Amino acid sequence: MTIILPLLPFYAERMGASAFVVGLLVASYAACQLVAGPILGQISDRVGRRPVLIVSQVGTFIGFLILARAGVLWVVFLSRIIDGLTAGNLSIAQAYIADVTRPSERSKSFAVIGIAFGIGFLIGPAISGFLSTFSYSTPIYAAAALSFTSILCTYFLLPAKPVIPEREEGELGPLLPGGRRVGVLDLGGYLTYFQRPGLRRYLWLFFLFAFSFSTYVSGFALFAQRRYNFGPREVGYVFAWVGFLGIILQGGLIGRLVKRFGDCNLVFSGFLAAAAGYALIGFTWDWRLLYAFSAIASYGTGVLRPAVTSLVTQHVSREEQGVVLGLTQSITSVCAIIAPILAGALINQGLLTQWALIAACTCAVGVATSLPSSVGARSSVTQAR
Repeated sequence: MTIILPLLPFYAERMGASAFVVGLLVASYAACQLVAGPILGQISDRVGRRPVLIVSQVGTFIGFLILARAGVLWVVFLSRIIDGLTAGNLSIAQAYIADVTRPSERSKSFAVIGIAFGIGFLIGPAISGFLSTFSYSTPIYAAAALSFTSILCTYFLLPAKPVIPEREEGELGPLLPGGRRVGVLDLGGYLTYFQRPGLRRYLWLFFLFAFSFSTYVSGFALFAQRRYNFGPREVGYVFAWVGFLGIILQGGLIGRLVKRFGDCNLVFSGFLAAAAGYALIGFTWDWRLLYAFSAIASYGTGVLRPAVTSLVTQHVSREEQGVVLGLTQSITSVCAIIAPILAGALINQGLLTQWALIAACTCAVGVATSLPSSVGARSSVTQAR
């Protein structure tokens, strides 16, 4: 994924796509993921996480092969649609982690996914930037090779039957996070969870994080191209820098930060840092400062995903963990549909600073939402544990 991320906008532009069409391209993947994600989640509840992960990774592999051979824009769209229809990797991996960890250890466990993303954002964009000097299709073939490797790793290394920890005192419901998944057209299912007083706040915080992050990631390559004259190589190096910082944060610091400050305080600081970082990026014309401001935003996004995800799962029974994790994936997909189109439209009109400020203002709402009752929320989580 991180090999494709900095390359795809330039790849599509070579075939005549405008910034707005690039936004539609990114949104098409997310739209397919939104439709297929709950279905894949339901299947994984019945047949297990491992086989569905393998199917999802096979779809990604096929999509990359088609993308590498694309000669016209509609084939690029086809490749992303195929990948999106089989894209259940993240929510199913999160459900697997929720299967095998206790609530008190979940933030640290979800950070494992953050470490994987960090390593990917360090190595993938650097590979993409280097290989793109040969041709734009070369990095895509490299991504396909890594995707095939992931299929082999899942098949041979991931236990088919996870070891479920014993139920903690006061914990109710089945040990596995089964339950009904929320479908794309099941608006009542969404409202049920958004109406729960203890859970609603954290679902909205997850939405704010996902929308701001999607706005930033989907528009950054074209923003950097227009403001700094960056190509795939330079964009790849910025993403690699962010990935390096993510490894440091989620590989060694997140567990200690959670113990010292608690999930709620980390969420507040994460939104504050992300809002500042995105705003500063929007107002700088010096590419060297871009690295410094990206570091500020990286701290924010690095702590927000595991901390907010942990808070969401802590406010439901284990029976419903699979449901709410599927819901967070649906929220992510909704944001990844709307945000890239908005980002593409703004950048297409030359509104580069405004693009960054959209992400910053969204995080500012997160700051306001997470501040007033942070202490009380932290206490309620402690009691739930």
